[in-house]
Amino acid sequence: MSGNDYLKFMTEQVVSYLDLPSEERRKRKEAHKQQHSFYTTRWFGMLPFTLKIMFHKENSR
Repeated sequence: MSGNDYLKFMTEQVVSYLDLPSEERRKRKEAHKQQHSFYTTRWFGMLPFTLKIMFHKENSR
């Protein structure tokens, strides 16, 4: 892939993202945040997950 093709591809991606309604962008962002938490568990084990639950329980009191 030449530099020109890559620039064209990136421009198309940005334009298609900007054409989405704001609600759809928000939904994608939320889905990405939820998916991100699973990676921390996979990479570092259950310790981050346990700490997250502990802090969440303390803050909800």
